[in-house]
Amino acid sequence: MSFPQFAFNNIRRNGRAYIAFFLSSVFMVMIFFAYAVFIYHPYVTELPMGDTTATGMQIASIIVYVFAFFFVMYSISAFLKSRNKEFGILTILGAEPRQIRRLVILENMLIGSLSIIAGIGGGMLLSKLFLMLTTRFIGMDDLHFYFPVKAILITIGAFLLLFFCISLFTLVFIGNKRTLELLTGTNKPKKEPKASWFFSLLGFALLTVGFVVLRSGLNGGTIMLAAVTGIAGTYFFYSQLSVLIIRLLKRNRKTVWHGTRLLWISEMSYKMKDNARMLFMVTVVIAIASMSAVVILSLDQENREQFTNNDFPVKYNVYTPSDQMDMSYIDSTLEAAGLNYQQVYLEYFWSDADQSAVSVMPLSHYNRFNAIQGKKTFQLDSASALFVDSRNEKDQDQIDRNRFRNYAEGETLTLNLEDGSLQARVTATDVEPRFATLIYSTGVVVLPDEKFEEITQQFNANRLSGKVLYQIPAWGHAVPDRHSSEAMVSDQLLSSADTIRSDNASDENYSGFLTTRYGDFERYRQGTALFTFLGIFIGLIFSISSASFLYFRLHTDLEADGKMVHSLSKMGLSFQEMKRSSTVQIAILFFLPIGVAIIETLVVVKPFLTEFGITNYTMPVLTVFGAFVLAQTFYFIIIRSRYIASLRKMMV
Repeated sequence: MSFPQFAFNNIRRNGRAYIAFFLSSVFMVMIFFAYAVFIYHPYVTELPMGDTTATGMQIASIIVYVFAFFFVMYSISAFLKSRNKEFGILTILGAEPRQIRRLVILENMLIGSLSIIAGIGGGMLLSKLFLMLTTRFIGMDDLHFYFPVKAILITIGAFLLLFFCISLFTLVFIGNKRTLELLTGTNKPKKEPKASWFFSLLGFALLTVGFVVLRSGLNGGTIMLAAVTGIAGTYFFYSQLSVLIIRLLKRNRKTVWHGTRLLWISEMSYKMKDNARMLFMVTVVIAIASMSAVVILSLDQENREQFTNNDFPVKYNVYTPSDQMDMSYIDSTLEAAGLNYQQVYLEYFWSDADQSAVSVMPLSHYNRFNAIQGKKTFQLDSASALFVDSRNEKDQDQIDRNRFRNYAEGETLTLNLEDGSLQARVTATDVEPRFATLIYSTGVVVLPDEKFEEITQQFNANRLSGKVLYQIPAWGHAVPDRHSSEAMVSDQLLSSADTIRSDNASDENYSGFLTTRYGDFERYRQGTALFTFLGIFIGLIFSISSASFLYFRLHTDLEADGKMVHSLSKMGLSFQEMKRSSTVQIAILFFLPIGVAIIETLVVVKPFLTEFGITNYTMPVLTVFGAFVLAQTFYFIIIRSRYIASLRKMMV
């Protein structure tokens, strides 16, 4: 039997240990290859957002590659530690250290080569589906299938280099241990885990600092400090604080000395210490994936809410308004589509009243705005004013940052102007939150038309702003699909926006730009859809890999656990008691990282989303955490059944 055949037989006979590692490696190769197929597609740069999407794919492929490096390195090191006895036997039979190193390199390269072949093969079969899903999800035109020679070569080269470098690096784990060390490496009696009070308190302090820093204001420095303290605190939580908590718990005999509690609590103190690095990595991976997914889904939800709350699907934003505004192209386009519409023009300027930021508009424009919505209109005399509270309750943080004073009927406001001030008595008040997004104002002062005209004639026309708003009842408020009337008319209007601008440019005092509700929604959706799509695949990798980490550790400890179960079964341990104890231990290893990641995600995303004015993120949080918990539960059920079945064979 040749040396390569010997390496192949080793892999084949240890298939149970290598299968999770192999499948995870195949999945990472396949995802990397799928990204490469899109990046190097000959027509991707010709599509709208093609360059942006290709750049996003490159970043995602780098993330996958870096994570694959650490994943493979951890997996191989776990296998090598579990095979110390095997290496010891080979040493007794005459194998030299260099031959064992050569065996390890051959095995790793063989598994790596098979993973690359299977990953590229699976990627080729699914590449057309991946291209279709990518373009449909992001809202781009479909890309035809092509034979991705460049993507294949890059994937092969990248992962061969990865497996070879890690094979060389992992030789450090073998070292030059003596034969006796190798034979007894996994059978040495373990010392009782010890935890340092200092490092336990340090871990708690670091987590507290990260929590406080995030609530003191977001900037580059606070984000970096929170990340460093949070990651370091998480490591100390697993390596020190959790062990300390279990040791303190064991002192309470009344609680611990009951049924199988003594067994699994005693075992968990060892498992928490042994698996601290693994649990730390799984927690960080899940937390990063969860944070990204919650933020992206929250932004997408906010985009949909803004669409449904927008009553004006077409807007023409006017700068330096003119008396002659030609909106005939927009009108004719809507009429050609058979749409009934109502038009309202709002003209306003920004000022301040009693040091409170306000917008000022004429009464006729405000009454027209109310009339098309079926709301009441107002009458004002020359010395009176209407004050409109236009605060948006969702943006409470923004309200707190802005200067705002709410006026009641009968109060007098002082409007500060360029050439003096104007006093007016507030004879009526109203509430209109739409102005918070339409004209970006938390307070609006409405004056009689004559008074507004008198004021605006006294300062430069470029201080005036305006908006032409179109209300189209037939379109409703539900988010439409790409083939709806609103989508097609919106595309037609936006494609001719330059025509509208050039037609109106004949009047030197007039300029503006067109926006549509669907156009804003689609542009924002495409921007977030790319990150959502990439996040889904990266999240899948992280989820599968975290389960693989746990499987590797359980398999590594299986021999030692089996011997303990065999001895306990001689003393009367039943299968049901063993099953209950093992289930609790595995459940803690699987779901504790999820619980810690959920807490860390909630702590981090709240200030981030608040900064964007997003306060309602319940559904994104439930969606993301529900997906991770379901996936982890699925892995838990499968791995638990295999683990307990293996232990059952070792019982008397």
